[in-house]
Amino acid sequence: MSLAWLDLPLTTSCYAWRLERSDGVTIGFVSHDRDLVIDNLRYRAAPGMVPSTIALSDSLEMDSVDIAGVMTSAAIAESDLVAGRWNGAQLHISLVNWERPEDEPLHLISGEFGEITRSGDAFRVEMLGGTSFLDEAIAPLTSPTCRARLGDRQCKVSLAAHQVEMTVTQIEGSQLKFAKLHNKAADYIYGELRWLSGNNCGLSFAIISGDGDRIQLADQPSQPVSVGDRALLIAGCDKNFATCRDRFRNSINFRGEPYLPGNDLLTRYPGA
Repeated sequence: MSLAWLDLPLTTSCYAWRLERSDGVTIGFVSHDRDLVIDNLRYRAAPGMVPSTIALSDSLEMDSVDIAGVMTSAAIAESDLVAGRWNGAQLHISLVNWERPEDEPLHLISGEFGEITRSGDAFRVEMLGGTSFLDEAIAPLTSPTCRARLGDRQCKVSLAAHQVEMTVTQIEGSQLKFAKLHNKAADYIYGELRWLSGNNCGLSFAIISGDGDRIQLADQPSQPVSVGDRALLIAGCDKNFATCRDRFRNSINFRGEPYLPGNDLLTRYPGA
């Protein structure tokens, strides 16, 4: 495999767009007049889908690309954009040989969908390039609360024991009732709800509050929820040391400094 096809006397190249959603849905487009199969994925013919600008550099500046063309494709439904199904999607653009699609492609740019905003009847997507991770803090900041996320490789708590599948039995305003929660909704505050069926299947929402067998989501789904929809409830953590120690028995992996003196130490004086 090589890029020798780029040196041929006749040009047989076209752009290939590959979009991968976080729920596994993957679609492809090529700026060619017929469909191509590349790596067992059928890329739909879209002759007019050519990126207007692609800026690449060997500096630490973020790579940029204008992706207005792909967002107007009929394969990307407005309802899916509004519902958030394309949030965090991966985009890969390459130059491929349409005469021999199995030849090695020339990779041009990869990125992740950031914020998606509406502008009139169109959508604008912020692209996060491969160097965006450089904006993250090099060293962790001290804090009395835990910096880890429940279940990640720093926390090491197994989420298998702290998640459960439930069925919506009643909808009361913005609250969802799960009869089989047995008054343990409070265990899922700061956790996550992932829909397993219904109009919102595949989407995840943060849980902001819970009382009895009722929970409330931080953001309401754009598509209606129906009684009988199945959901996966994943427990949450308020990141306090007492919760880590008493509820999860995981104080050894607590990623915080609960006993570190705070700024109020400077205001103390003898006799206070």
